[in-house]
Amino acid sequence: MKKDPNAIILDKLRDEYPDAGTMLNFSSLFELLIAVVLSAQSTDEQVNRATARLFKQFNTADKLAALELTELEDMIKGVGIFRNKAKHIKQLASIIQDKYQGEVPADFDKLLELPGVGRKTANVIMAVGFKQPGLGVDTHVQRVANRLGLVQTKTPEQTEYSLKQLIPKKHWSEAHHLLIFHGRRICKARKPDCHNCVLQKQCARNFAK
Repeated sequence: MKKDPNAIILDKLRDEYPDAGTMLNFSSLFELLIAVVLSAQSTDEQVNRATARLFKQFNTADKLAALELTELEDMIKGVGIFRNKAKHIKQLASIIQDKYQGEVPADFDKLLELPGVGRKTANVIMAVGFKQPGLGVDTHVQRVANRLGLVQTKTPEQTEYSLKQLIPKKHWSEAHHLLIFHGRRICKARKPDCHNCVLQKQCARNFAK
């Protein structure tokens, strides 16, 4: 029986990136949430530098909620749109402290209600934090999934829904990390290294040339 081409793609990426996983530094669910919120429009390296400063003193909801906004901005300066993120982080910290007794809610819809938390962040928290099915779509996943021909979508939300239809639920989180690693190392936005890509035979972009 012929193997599912989508499964072949995941198998090849799994062999290529056995270390695929989150590169963010965190030691609690709350720290993970803050790190993922900070990661939008920023590199993991930028986020890890910011959280190394921030989490030394302010790594719980009550501490972050009480922190002055200007001080929070100074501590996360270096990540993209840091002022907007500081406002969201302070707000979500207050909500988590007041509504959830300082604990990150283990519910996708409740996560989406938090300021600064979109579908990508909520999916990552469910997958990485709670070990539940989740498939977050960032710029790498969006780009790689479309180039490969796994999906033909224009928005991250469309890509998320389409990938979740194609990929077995138990592999959602893994697929998220594998596509990100491939996007960072080979299938880059401006100069994809197609010559060294393990998916040359599976890539729709390659066939379209």
